[in-house]
Amino acid sequence: MTTATKAPPPPPPLTDTEIIKLAQHQQLPLPPFLLSPSSHQTLLSYLHTRSSSSSTSSLAVSEYTIALLSLLSLSPNHQTQPLLSSLLLAYTHLFTSLNIPHDSLSLKTIQFFDTLLTHIPVKHLTSIIDSILSNLSVISTLDDAQLLDLLPRGLDLVVKEEGTGYVSLVIDRILGCDWSKGLLVKMVFIARDFFGFVDKMRRREFLEKVFKGMRTVDLQDLPSFVYQLLVLASKGFNRREVIEGIVGFFGSKMGPKRNSTVRQIEGTVLLHVNFAVKQDPTLGQEVMGLVKLDLRTVNHFTVAVLLSVARVRRFSDSSMGVLKMALVTAYCDYKFAKDCKWLPDDLKEEYIQTAEIVEKCVLRAVNESKFGREHIVPSIVHLGFLLLEAVEEGHCREFWKSTGLLGMEELGIQIMKTLFEVHDMARNEIIEQIKFRILSLKPDQSMPIIRLLGQLVLSYPYPMLEYVSRLKELLDYFTFMHGKVATYLVKALLPLVRSCRDLQDYTILVVRKAMFRREDSVRIAATNAIIDLILAEKQSKRDGLFSFQDSSSQASCSQQAEIPCSIGGGLFQELSGLLQRCLYQQAKVKEVMYNGLVNLVLVDPSSGGPVLNFLLPHFVRFFGEEADAQLGVGCCVKSECGKVLIIEPLDRLLSCVSWILLLQQQGKADGPSDSTRTCFGFSLSQDNEVGRNSSDITFSNALLKIWKCLRNGSLEDILGQTHDASSTSLDEKRRCCSLILSGIIEVLLNTIASELEEARDTKKVDLEKELIEFVDLRISLEKDTCTSRQTSITKRVNLQSTHDIAGGIDLGDTNFTQEQIPFLATSTIYQLLQTALKLYTTEGSNDVATSQNHNQPGSGKASKHHFKIISFVLNALLRHVKSAPVVGKKHPSITLAYGEVKMLGPPLLKLIFLHISESKFVIHHTKKEAKGKKNVEDRKKHLHLAFICLKELTAISLQSSHLNGLLVDLLSVSTHEYASLDEECEAASKIDDQLLRSKEMFIVKILKPLFFELLELSFFHEVEVICEMILMIGDKMPCKWRNSHGAWAISVCKSNTITNSNVAKSVVRLAIYLTSPPNDLSVAQDMAKSLLQVIGSERNNLLEVSESYHLITQSTCSSVTSCLLQLIESVIVDMDWAIKKLKTFSLITQKSIHLSQNGEHASELVLEENLYSRAEAVVKVLSSFVLMSLQDPEAEYFLRLAARFYKHLAQMSKLRIAPKGFKQLMPSLQFQKFVELTCKQLTVPIYDFVAEMQRVQQETGKSKGIITKIKRENKCIPDLIFQIEDYEKYLIQLTKASKVNLLRHAKRSMSRDFKILGPKKIGREEDASNHEPNHNDSPAAGNESSEDSEDNEGNGSGKVLSPRPVSPLAAEDSESNGEDESSVPNAKRLKRNGVVQDSDDET
Repeated sequence: MTTATKAPPPPPPLTDTEIIKLAQHQQLPLPPFLLSPSSHQTLLSYLHTRSSSSSTSSLAVSEYTIALLSLLSLSPNHQTQPLLSSLLLAYTHLFTSLNIPHDSLSLKTIQFFDTLLTHIPVKHLTSIIDSILSNLSVISTLDDAQLLDLLPRGLDLVVKEEGTGYVSLVIDRILGCDWSKGLLVKMVFIARDFFGFVDKMRRREFLEKVFKGMRTVDLQDLPSFVYQLLVLASKGFNRREVIEGIVGFFGSKMGPKRNSTVRQIEGTVLLHVNFAVKQDPTLGQEVMGLVKLDLRTVNHFTVAVLLSVARVRRFSDSSMGVLKMALVTAYCDYKFAKDCKWLPDDLKEEYIQTAEIVEKCVLRAVNESKFGREHIVPSIVHLGFLLLEAVEEGHCREFWKSTGLLGMEELGIQIMKTLFEVHDMARNEIIEQIKFRILSLKPDQSMPIIRLLGQLVLSYPYPMLEYVSRLKELLDYFTFMHGKVATYLVKALLPLVRSCRDLQDYTILVVRKAMFRREDSVRIAATNAIIDLILAEKQSKRDGLFSFQDSSSQASCSQQAEIPCSIGGGLFQELSGLLQRCLYQQAKVKEVMYNGLVNLVLVDPSSGGPVLNFLLPHFVRFFGEEADAQLGVGCCVKSECGKVLIIEPLDRLLSCVSWILLLQQQGKADGPSDSTRTCFGFSLSQDNEVGRNSSDITFSNALLKIWKCLRNGSLEDILGQTHDASSTSLDEKRRCCSLILSGIIEVLLNTIASELEEARDTKKVDLEKELIEFVDLRISLEKDTCTSRQTSITKRVNLQSTHDIAGGIDLGDTNFTQEQIPFLATSTIYQLLQTALKLYTTEGSNDVATSQNHNQPGSGKASKHHFKIISFVLNALLRHVKSAPVVGKKHPSITLAYGEVKMLGPPLLKLIFLHISESKFVIHHTKKEAKGKKNVEDRKKHLHLAFICLKELTAISLQSSHLNGLLVDLLSVSTHEYASLDEECEAASKIDDQLLRSKEMFIVKILKPLFFELLELSFFHEVEVICEMILMIGDKMPCKWRNSHGAWAISVCKSNTITNSNVAKSVVRLAIYLTSPPNDLSVAQDMAKSLLQVIGSERNNLLEVSESYHLITQSTCSSVTSCLLQLIESVIVDMDWAIKKLKTFSLITQKSIHLSQNGEHASELVLEENLYSRAEAVVKVLSSFVLMSLQDPEAEYFLRLAARFYKHLAQMSKLRIAPKGFKQLMPSLQFQKFVELTCKQLTVPIYDFVAEMQRVQQETGKSKGIITKIKRENKCIPDLIFQIEDYEKYLIQLTKASKVNLLRHAKRSMSRDFKILGPKKIGREEDASNHEPNHNDSPAAGNESSEDSEDNEGNGSGKVLSPRPVSPLAAEDSESNGEDESSVPNAKRLKRNGVVQDSDDET
């Protein structure tokens, strides 16, 4: 029996309110109404109805939607999936159509939807995602982008079902639309969840859009935005590009928004970076790699990031090392670019700008450290001291001053000063580090630290008062420090000592203890400290009470109360006991004290009386006040332990007294003045003694007695006082006494010369005679002092007196430390030069008269006497000029002794002209007489010495701006006229720049005429000095004028036959180094070809003189060869720098760094082209040498240079090989031509050169020294062959990769054992090689030849990429596997018994 079934009644409908109440109870099972498909439309209508309410639409929609979703989530199944999909699609439509507000309620709803996406079918998910993407253009704020939260999970579900195809389309749609600010921020926040399965190119495109639109992000959102990018990078999302974009944005794109808010935001970002690096250390490595790879990525934010990364312990040293190396590299590139002549101007400017930018970025990062970046302060302290420790003492400090850059040391000091001023918390650490490093570092390394301490004391004296206790602790180690360090430490603290009586007293206590130490260096340092303390007091009294008003820091009320109103008077009196102890110390200590006392009177002339009173009792010990008192030179020397020692430098004592007497007179007259004469002594007359104290009169009388004693007495009487029973020490005592007496005579010469300046008529004649007499007396002592002076003078010169009392403390230049004040002042030497000129003029007229009357030269005792005087004057001048400070220091003692050194130039040049004219006369009249030849040789020695003096003076004038007038003064003396140089003189006279005009005129009007004149007289040593002067001046001139002098030198080389090898080398150096690249190597190439004609490969049919360059002869060929090889060596050194830069460009290309891409590409191309041009020119020069029969040591030098050159060629070829993953580009035509030229003209002949060397060595036999030479050369030859084969290995790899045959001209068979064989054995093997087939030349060679012909026809070029504007130069090579052994030379060296000769036929 069947029963009819009825359709079930529809479930009772639920209202939206009932659904919300039902969701609150969350009871199962779900009401049938929710599960019925027919009710879906009703449920969705509730959603639309609630969204239409204007006031509470957000709450109503959210409340209903969340209630419905919570019910569906209780029992998700296939029945609820359609409703869930429809509900999400409807909600998406309402959200995008702006029917519901975008607020926190809508965000909560969307997040609930996101948890249920797994229950929505994939086909429905794609529809929902498409709906979301279709409305990307309407997103403007972050709230508008709430629906994008559904994309990560949705795309992940789609990928699991359908793969990545759909996801790629979605990403393309996202990347293809315009991004608003809200969309940009949202994409960054969600990118890490769905970009993991996106390819690298789309990731890069995503980052480009992100950093392009990053400007629109609100400032307050930037920290969180950057943090999300860092999280994205930590997930492996293009780490380098993310880091590069962040530092690029904050480093350059935030310029218009720079204010305190932006700086605070940057500080927060740095904290995020620091945290991210702690979580993912690879991010720190990326930051360091970015800076290490390319300096152009450095900006102030990059520096700040490195400083922040350095706070992570594992990156502390490495991050600071990268920052330090960035500065070192920038400075080195700057120096190279500034000095290199073959770099184009654009490249030079680029490297100069890079150095300036890096330096400014570091300073800016330090200056902005106070804006929320306190965590990087310890890193900045570390960096500052790291830079100071990296300074090489005496290394180009003046160079940086002239360039406008700070340099490593000044940058470190500036960093520490900024920190000290801005961050109070860093001051304690800075002082502690200063203390620690001064005590632990070597003396030279600690000098920059002491200069830092001096700068802090000068700039921030009031804050430094808080750390007096720390400075006292540092002073406790005074007696254990190196003398130089101890001296400069006290010098640095002097400004603080002036204001803090406590520190002054403690310093005195420390110095007092040091005076009782046994070490000489400690006592000298203590003496310097005593003098410095007294000078500081005198300086403060002269300038008024020490004030800090000019300081950049002001004191608090409490600090100001601690500063005493006065220091108290009479430090000289207080410390006179210590000074008195100095008088019983070693001679070195006394010399330091005497020099310091002169400086004391320079500061305060009124203190001259007390100083003289202090010295008088000590002086009386050696020269009594009796009328017949004798000069006790013997008492100044004693014998101790078998050694003779000077215990009293009496000459220094008299020099000190002489200067003090002068300064006293000046102080009484009209006070110290800069315009007073710079070099005087005491007065020999006893006039004007009214008003003088007893010590003044006593010293004046004593000096007058000494003057009379030396003038009227005999040296034997004075020196005879040293005789004693010990005959063994007699000679040494006599030498020491003679040395002291020589200094005393020079003091008297100084006095006589000062009076000679004002003398007139008869008195002037008498003083000139006395001057000559004392010079004779000084010369007579040279036979006793010549041995000891070399040692004693050296010791004296090394004594350092470190008083600097002019306008504060200058610790800026420790390379020049003030030496002893010289005995002879500049004005004295000037008077001596004038006297020598008169002697020369008188002698010349006498010689002419004698020659005319007696037809013989007048060279008698008078001439010899005059020669000795002139020799003494020139030697004194040379010592004076060499000891003169190069840099213009405004030190009183320097001004006192050296004055205007340029005043010595004109009389010196006059003396040179007189020498030359007299030499011409003597040569003309004494061609065959022995006495005449001796006379000429003496004049040559004097002339050579005079030219050396002139060169030293010129060098000083080129380095010191205050001596620029020297060349103008010298031009006023010139009377030379050379017809062939008239055009050059006329062109030089039209130069607008006065300094350049004086340099050009000096070369054209003086040096070049002297060159030809002396060359004609065969004065070769003097010609060498002239060439050195021309090179020294011309090398710093602009290109146009430098080239003109180079052209002049080339014409000399071509037209003049010079037999002297040294002169020839000097002229060749002028021709090459004064010719701008690339013409310098062209000149070298022409000279090498001419050299080949003279040296040749065989000894027959050789030329005595080159046809093109008459300077190249059989006698000069060796020196010219060495000069050209030295040029090649300098070019190879430059190539090393250029190859490193090309390697950097290669790595930049591989790492896809795109900062200023066009600029990088242009730089690479220009540098690469110039490198190939220089290398090609080197090959052409060496191609001539490889054909010559060079002798040792030129042959060995050539082999070593060739090995270095091939090493660079291997690196250049290696860079042409594309690394794995990159497309190989066809080598440029320039590279192909270069390789062909190298193979033909250098590689092939060099094997013959080596074989010929071995043959010659075998023929020479075992003569004296040949075994050592063979061993030495046998080290060069294997290295050369290895470098050649290494170069060819990379050419083979490049050939296989690019399908361009680069080895068609290479030599394939070669010697492997380098054994020197007998000539018979070589002959037999040569015969055998002519009959046996060459197994090394396989058919592969023929294939290469055919490939070569195809390349020439262009048949094979279609398979190889054409070269683009910038080739991706590779940094790493990939070893080629499975090479054809028949066509590729084996890398292992095959041992053979003989030299295998190649066939002359090239495959």
